Amino acid sequence: MAMLRALLLGAAVLAAAPALAQDANRAQTLADIKTELGQLQTEIGSLRQELQASGQAGLQKAGGDSALQRMDSMELSLSHMTDRVEELENKINRVVADGTKRIGDLNFRVCEMEENCDISQLGKAKPLGGDAPTNAPSVTGPAPDSTPGPDLAINEKSDFEAGKKAFEDGDYASAADLLATFRQTYPGSPLTSDAMYYRGMALQKQGDEAGAARAWLDGFSADPKGSRAADNLLSLGKALGQLGQQSEACTTLGQVSARFPGSSAAGEAQSAQQSLGCQ
Repeated sequence: MAMLRALLLGAAVLAAAPALAQDANRAQTLADIKTELGQLQTEIGSLRQELQASGQAGLQKAGGDSALQRMDSMELSLSHMTDRVEELENKINRVVADGTKRIGDLNFRVCEMEENCDISQLGKAKPLGGDAPTNAPSVTGPAPDSTPGPDLAINEKSDFEAGKKAFEDGDYASAADLLATFRQTYPGSPLTSDAMYYRGMALQKQGDEAGAARAWLDGFSADPKGSRAADNLLSLGKALGQLGQQSEACTTLGQVSARFPGSSAAGEAQSAQQSLGCQ
């Protein structure tokens, strides 16, 4: 039952997570923009003081009174932009807070339905999109490192291939165990999404639909934009339908089409939605 609760929570987050994660990232970006706007206002103020200190001759060289008028106009525009950024920042904070509260409420309600769930141990829901960094990088700082990630660890690929081969050979129990061990041995591996996809398939072949769904959710969460993401999300949606969780299944299947339009997985998701009677 605890696994099913985790699956339901994961599926509930899927619909809101993309927008909320973007909102959380935008909130940080807006904070940087607001800082930049403040710096520009300060610089314009300094230029105004220098221009006025240069006397009439300096003022005429800069364009006369029109120079001061242009500065007034720029300062007014910056003020309006700053106000707008603050409005957007507040709106994003409200969206994130509301989404976090909803997930916390869902966690509480699901816990109430479980016999052995201790509500006092649930803890406070973490803000969706992650906690804001204590020292946010400035937009004028160095660009993020875009170099490829580290090479695979020794035996990492061979361990993955061993689990995949066991699945292809029909040894589903061994495949599930090998791929679970792979997940624990190589946390953060770029092969995690593939490993969890095959683990889910292996568990499903053994009749463990809930375990399979958990594996696919894990695989999708590990790499929501990777080459295996659509397959993991599609399989998760179908599994939730098999588990009788129609609402969560429909939401998850809808995300396949939204995230991966035009893909074969999107077409399968639409067929699955029709079979489930999704609205």
